[in-house]
Amino acid sequence: MGIDINHKHDRKVHRTEPVSQNVYIRLLVKLYRFLARRTNGKFNQVILKRLFMSRQNRPAISLARIARQMKNKSREGKTVVVVGTVTDDKRIFEVPKVKVCALRFTEGARTRIMKAGGSCITFEQLAVEAPLGQNTVVLQGSRTARETNRHFGA
Repeated sequence: MGIDINHKHDRKVHRTEPVSQNVYIRLLVKLYRFLARRTNGKFNQVILKRLFMSRQNRPAISLARIARQMKNKSREGKTVVVVGTVTDDKRIFEVPKVKVCALRFTEGARTRIMKAGGSCITFEQLAVEAPLGQNTVVLQGSRTARETNRHFGA
């Protein structure tokens, strides 16, 4: 009789590539995989890991949350990085002047950021401007804000 080997810990359950066949996301993965390999910083590794995530784990973030997070004096003048969508929020009247990098912007969010004197950039532009993530603040939306989460649990 052979030895009974416990295979409980054999499987590696982290993503190494996105499941999405979206060409744009796959192109960004190539870029940030290169940057993560060639630079020592943690920034590019975090962005790469988030690019692999499913849509449920890349929740949208509202302009209100961005404005609230950027009120801090230490974050003034920094670029907001969101691996996901930036959405408009009608509940706030004044949007601060911020530079935001995201995968997508809703039409309303883009116009309000531009009107406030800020700018909306893509991840390719961010890679050129801040390849090591200098002067950036990485934010993400609440994962439990989805309507379906209300029905989970006992």
